[in-house]
Amino acid sequence: MAPMVKHLISFVSILVLASCSPEPVALRADAPVLSIGGGEVIGQRSQDDRTESFLGVPFAQPPVGELRWAPPVPLTGLEGRIQANSFAPACMQADRISQWYRNVVRGFGGDPNVVVAPEVSEDCLYLNIWRPKQTVHSSTSYPVIVYIHGGSNKAGWSYEPNYIGQDLAAEGVVVISVAYRLGAFGFFSHPEFDYSNFGLLDLVEALRWVNGNIQAIGGDPNRITVMGESAGAGNIDYLMAMPAAAGLFSRAIHQSSGSALSNTASKDDHSLLGLALAKQVAHEEATAEQLRQVSAQRILASAEQVYSGHYFDNAVDGHSIMEPLTESLKAKRVYTTDLLIGSNEHESLMYLNEDLTVEAWMQTEARVEDRDKLQQLVSHLPSERAQLNALSTAKTYTCPALQLAEGVASLSGRAWVYYFDRQRDGEMAATMGAYHGAELPYIFDTHDDWLPTSQTDRQLTDVMQHYWINFATTGNPNGDKVQPWPAYSGQSSAVMILGDNIDASDHPQAALCELLRAS
Repeated sequence: MAPMVKHLISFVSILVLASCSPEPVALRADAPVLSIGGGEVIGQRSQDDRTESFLGVPFAQPPVGELRWAPPVPLTGLEGRIQANSFAPACMQADRISQWYRNVVRGFGGDPNVVVAPEVSEDCLYLNIWRPKQTVHSSTSYPVIVYIHGGSNKAGWSYEPNYIGQDLAAEGVVVISVAYRLGAFGFFSHPEFDYSNFGLLDLVEALRWVNGNIQAIGGDPNRITVMGESAGAGNIDYLMAMPAAAGLFSRAIHQSSGSALSNTASKDDHSLLGLALAKQVAHEEATAEQLRQVSAQRILASAEQVYSGHYFDNAVDGHSIMEPLTESLKAKRVYTTDLLIGSNEHESLMYLNEDLTVEAWMQTEARVEDRDKLQQLVSHLPSERAQLNALSTAKTYTCPALQLAEGVASLSGRAWVYYFDRQRDGEMAATMGAYHGAELPYIFDTHDDWLPTSQTDRQLTDVMQHYWINFATTGNPNGDKVQPWPAYSGQSSAVMILGDNIDASDHPQAALCELLRAS
């Protein structure tokens, strides 16, 4: 396992941003080089000399001007040498994710001022690559993990501190993190535009770029895994059912998401908000050309008002998505893939409304005939807030994950389910629990300075990296250095518990899901 790298590496160093520059670049003798589309992308070696990185590499033409609210357009090629040693701006967004990080840092007793928001731009379709150090005689083709960030499809970026791929790549895998258009720029429905899910199409284009340049990257085209957390995992659900994404990856790692399994949104549903935005930034009958002339800053500011409280889920538009995901799953119109999927114990804890009661939750989320049974299943928990977390986490994250795992298994695919319950040491950490996103520092080995990190956490990091890399390598998380992880199906409900204890067991929320999945 690589030594701990202190990855609020800092928001200070990684957020001094600049996109790739086409200016002439002097080539250092030891600088790694990618030969891409007739040009050269110049990267850099890590300080420990174990990995190489190429940061801020364009994978599509900038989605600006006439390309705003249009499917991404492939690059025609690169010319000359491009220096790729700094991150590109994040896609247009407000300060939501930076504030989320500040709240988490504060929750652990750290200084929230260490978190600095990134520069943002409408020109944002770039990716980052980390790979094991190559030599002149290197011929290894490594498994590839393409990481899709979360953020409710309206915020987040590909190089948040917990997504830095250096230490994961050092274990023998190529890690690629990708950007995609967000919010009203990426998930916009309006009668003037045929498509709605531009951000999802960006992910397809990024995967096409990876497949087209896989040899230069040093990856194996037969071992491409998409990995996502939260909304990133939700987008993977749709990629698994999109004809346009068929054959671009063979495995999926799905962490802490479930919204796609309950989403039935259509373009017409979301167009009501699209028309409201158009009216605010231009006029009610604005044409596509007129809407594309509005500044990105004005669209962002207005979208914060018009879309307040709206979740930017993908919509059935008849072009990029043809039907709700549940229908694709029932009709077996999902491209069979190996799946590693799971959720955390306290996904909902930090998002609970302070005034919400279990009784009020039951009124809207559970069938009348199930409410007494559900209450009995959570009655052992020490507080109403803990009971609410268990119910909400199961309904929103766990039960959809189990449903998707069963669906993939029924398609002759293979599924492995985990349940992450590790809580950091200390009184402050106990208030956070195994929160939404808590598993990410273990997978990437990016334990921030403000996170209390013990030997238990380091051992769990080693175990989880082995499972994740084994899966990316073979389609199966099992291997010599880890405990056996049984495959999941409707008949076998054993899952891997990842926490203080690492062992296969029945899912702790399985009984809740028997009731909630019918609600």
